[in-house]
Amino acid sequence: MTCSLRLERITHRFGKVLALDGLDLAVPEGEIYGFLGRNGAGKTTTLRLLMGLIAPDAGRIELFGEAVRSVPVRLKRRIGFVPQEPHFYPWMTARQLGRFVGGFYPHWDAAGFERLLRRLDIPTDRKASAMSGGTRTKLALALAFAPRPELLLLDEPTTGLDPVARREFNDQLIELQREQGTTVMFSSHLVGEVEQVAQRVGIIQAGATRFEGTIASLRAQVRRFAGLDQPFVDPRFEQVRGDVYRADAGAWDAAGLPAGARVEALGLEDIFLAFARTDEVQNA
Repeated sequence: MTCSLRLERITHRFGKVLALDGLDLAVPEGEIYGFLGRNGAGKTTTLRLLMGLIAPDAGRIELFGEAVRSVPVRLKRRIGFVPQEPHFYPWMTARQLGRFVGGFYPHWDAAGFERLLRRLDIPTDRKASAMSGGTRTKLALALAFAPRPELLLLDEPTTGLDPVARREFNDQLIELQREQGTTVMFSSHLVGEVEQVAQRVGIIQAGATRFEGTIASLRAQVRRFAGLDQPFVDPRFEQVRGDVYRADAGAWDAAGLPAGARVEALGLEDIFLAFARTDEVQNA
């Protein structure tokens, strides 16, 4: 499996706060990867690290097959980024912002940017300060896609959008990703959004990855024991929280249960909550 990015044993502290604690993850080339975690779990810190805004205290970063300590400009030019709260020069219109941002990228697609403005219904003559939050988010997506990046990083881009705007943004993201073949990694705590968009997920808890893989494999591994009078003890099973356990699919099939007990499948939201509610929230 060829990966656009890989992090191995990444550690990062903000003073006494341990934001990333041996984080491991790998994002396959050409896929949409949903990065799930509750607020404060370390998602934004991870994306800032991948953008070269901060450096890890320890661990290994690999981008496009190249190991780096910090992200050089030549690799940043191959990455698009949409922050949680996009900020623009308030006096600039969408077209003016396109000309300004395009000057930093050797492969800026000016005609493609104009098409994106029309497709995303972004007014071209309205100043950024007069745009709604949803329109600014769509403008940030257009600016990120116009350089035709190989990797696109999104930091909870739909936070604050109403359900209609959120669905529209996600639909456009899927279409654009399919057309350009861009690898996308987006962070979120909105499970339904991840289920709609992502092909693969990673769940981060207290700065460490608790799960990484397809949604189908997550559901096969994490299930609930119902009807048990006491905790289930088997070395093949990891207790996630309460009656929710994790094990290989084969172990579930071979689990010996007492009379009246049963195994229940879980949806992605219940699985995420089981991981997230064990989390120690940090200011990361």
